[in-house]
Amino acid sequence: MIINHNLSALNAWRALSINTANTQKSLEKLSSGYRINRAGDDAAGLAISEKMRAQIAGLNQAQRNAQDGISLIQTAEGALNETQAILQRMRELAVQAANDTNTASDRAQIQKEIDQLAQELGRIGRTTEFNTQKLLDGSFKGIFQIGANENQNLSLTINDMRGYALQVVGGVTYSITGTFTPAASGSLISDGTYTVSYDGTKYLLKDQAGNIVATSTDGKSYTNAANDAISFNDPVISGQITINGTNATGVATVTNEGLDAGTYTYDFTNKVLKNASGEIIGKSADDKTFVDLQGKTLFTLGAAVTANTTFTIGGIDVTTQSAANAAITKLQSAIDTVSTERSKLGAYQNRLEHTINNLGTAAENLTAAESRIRDVDMAKEMMEFTKNNILNQAATAMLERMAA
Repeated sequence: MIINHNLSALNAWRALSINTANTQKSLEKLSSGYRINRAGDDAAGLAISEKMRAQIAGLNQAQRNAQDGISLIQTAEGALNETQAILQRMRELAVQAANDTNTASDRAQIQKEIDQLAQELGRIGRTTEFNTQKLLDGSFKGIFQIGANENQNLSLTINDMRGYALQVVGGVTYSITGTFTPAASGSLISDGTYTVSYDGTKYLLKDQAGNIVATSTDGKSYTNAANDAISFNDPVISGQITINGTNATGVATVTNEGLDAGTYTYDFTNKVLKNASGEIIGKSADDKTFVDLQGKTLFTLGAAVTANTTFTIGGIDVTTQSAANAAITKLQSAIDTVSTERSKLGAYQNRLEHTINNLGTAAENLTAAESRIRDVDMAKEMMEFTKNNILNQAATAMLERMAA
């Protein structure tokens, strides 16, 4: 007979402790819904399930990324829809202007609408944004992360869809002064306003009665049989020339190498070129060659300006039959270019929609696999809890009997 050590009681107490610990674990699992609440519950299972959780979270985020990508594409494509509508109207106007039932005055009115439409093309291309990112100015080169892991992405580049890139804007025009040298005798040109037009081979200077008083092959030097001479640094190829004594004033046009339709102002003091909104978009070191902020040439004058100067860029020229005829082809090409870009964006959108469906399927199946590792079987665990609870009661009863 042993007095100091009640082994039967110790055995019952040990069993009670084990049962109590098991009961607490069952309660924890039933309360949380998880089979693994700490690494000790299943070390390997925890590591596997955490890796799966990372993949599931990544797949779910990739779905949201793809949805955002579709939203960006729809924003760009919606703007291009309006761009195409503008181009269609410009083409219609060019077809109208190509008809010789129109007078020069009629074509001037058509040109005004063309100019405004060209400015709107530039505005749409300059201001269309998604989350502050420009979409249609040629700067967007995006990468959409459409997978849970590194390099699972999709690249998208949207081409420049502004007026200059589509080749539907005119040259850079500005007011200039020139020199008029009248013939020694019998001059055909007197003080007044004259109109400049182009007949397909040369520039014609006509008086108000429509009589040709001088011609030019380059728009810079106008002469006639009487030896009258008018000289400009840059070509005056359309519009008007005003003669006052030996002074000649006109509107010159130089080649546009990068600007959209609109009005631009050169700040002679600070040597910067500003758009109509006052934003600095270019500069000049010599008051003659103008470059953008990246150094690309925008246009070059025949001579340096000496004061603040306003430059104007209109839409594609339709002021003559030949110009309007050529404009039809250019505008059709622009329409085709926009159609191609819209088609590309639509294809990307369809691709992303399939991507979203695939990501959803993968996330669903991976979640099911992770659930089998991590989640508790409530019915089975309730059975374990009931068993442990009964054992606790039995062990407690045995201890009480031994203590009695």
